Amino acid sequence: MELFIEIIGWIGAVLIVGAYFLNINGKLQSGSPLYIISNLLGGVFFTFNTLMHQAYPSMIVNIIWVFIAIAALLKKKKT
Repeated sequence: MELFIEIIGWIGAVLIVGAYFLNINGKLQSGSPLYIISNLLGGVFFTFNTLMHQAYPSMIVNIIWVFIAIAALLKKKKT
């Protein structure tokens, strides 16, 4: 189980940092569904990882990150 927790955390890191890297290099727009979903999944994976490590401040930040991504997806859906 420990290995699974670490793999999920690393996948979350790659999703968030990778999306950010692509965004600042002009390869992925911040409003694109792929960018938002990458941040959403990355936040969920980080939330799970930080919960398992009892890193509660980081967990709260990641929960907020997830809610921001959900709000962005809902906003995109309306337009």
